[in-house]
Amino acid sequence: MIRFSISRTPGPLHNALELPENNLRILFRVNLIKSVDTATDLRRLFGGISFRSAGREIREEQLRARCDQVCWRLFRGMAKSSGQKLKLLYIIKFLSENTDEEHPASTSDIIAYLEANDIHSQRKSVYDDMEKLCDFGYDIVQVHSRLGGGYYMAGREFELAELKLLVDAVQSSRFLTTKKSRSLIGKLEQMAGKHNAGMLQRQVYVAGRIKTGNESIYYNIDTIHRAIQENRQITFQYLDWNLKKELVPRANSEKQVSPWALIWQDENYYLAAYDDRDGVMKHYRVDKMGKTELRKEARAGMEQFAKVDLAAYTNQIFGMYGGEEAVVTMQFPDRLIGVVLDRFGREADIRQTEEGGFLIRARVTVSGQFFGWLAGIGRDAVIVSPESVREQYRKWLEDILGTALCAM
Repeated sequence: MIRFSISRTPGPLHNALELPENNLRILFRVNLIKSVDTATDLRRLFGGISFRSAGREIREEQLRARCDQVCWRLFRGMAKSSGQKLKLLYIIKFLSENTDEEHPASTSDIIAYLEANDIHSQRKSVYDDMEKLCDFGYDIVQVHSRLGGGYYMAGREFELAELKLLVDAVQSSRFLTTKKSRSLIGKLEQMAGKHNAGMLQRQVYVAGRIKTGNESIYYNIDTIHRAIQENRQITFQYLDWNLKKELVPRANSEKQVSPWALIWQDENYYLAAYDDRDGVMKHYRVDKMGKTELRKEARAGMEQFAKVDLAAYTNQIFGMYGGEEAVVTMQFPDRLIGVVLDRFGREADIRQTEEGGFLIRARVTVSGQFFGWLAGIGRDAVIVSPESVREQYRKWLEDILGTALCAM
């Protein structure tokens, strides 16, 4: 809504055109005289606009109408000029969101989109803009066709196959909540364009998939990465599940540690950190950490962490449960070589036996998780040495059998 005000004063006439919707005020001055020079002055001031009333007295109503018309043109010209600076950005946005190899956009489509955003454009200027964008490095392809060609964005940060892979990883990740998974997939869809976004609505089913319920895990990981980069310690509460299916702080849950690495093991994130109070490296489930905060203190435990081989450490820790470390020799039949390599890695020390089968010598953390893995394989898994670990395994099996018999 344009509001135009005019007032007669002894001398120059001051006119103010107010444009409240853009918080813009255009001020200009006109000499109101009864001579032919009036039209000349106005043409010079307003860029050559013709006034038919030249040579006659210009009435106030006529001047008001003419000034209103001219200033509106001035305002529109300023808006167009401002929009031209954003023109290339709007073109890139349009091509990224609306085009692909199967859906090119015609020059008319692009012009219509620009006009809808108050940016005036002509066909020749669009051609020039496409050349500039290609010269800058954008992979924009022009399609020539009798049925109507156009332009589409060929090169993207991620190919569709890569986005599908990322969506599958997000959807199947146990440590991400359902809400956060949907949010991340929605952002990945925007990178594919509207025509391919539906192809990312995939359903990846993983047997026994249970999503975490801790919404803060996403930010815990970010805080841990920042602490590692800035060489700072962190504090957090360590949580446990209760019978009401709630994560609550465990006894003595307040922890202050020096984070050194994040480990992905058995579909869970673990933090490998140095506990300065106990003087040892420990690991924590990230989805069971709450109220994670950065501290000002510098990290400790650099020497201890330097001695850790993370790959070997991850393989020897079964389910990330603590226990006494030992070098254990085990025997398996040949058909289980894949299972063993999946557990201990391809760098494991494996030797063929004359009787058939093979021996593997590996450093492991002796715990119930380790024994449970062996028991799951059954009688084909045999601990050869050391004798102390053989005895622990035998006793572990006897305890389980005795408990099962008592329950019957």
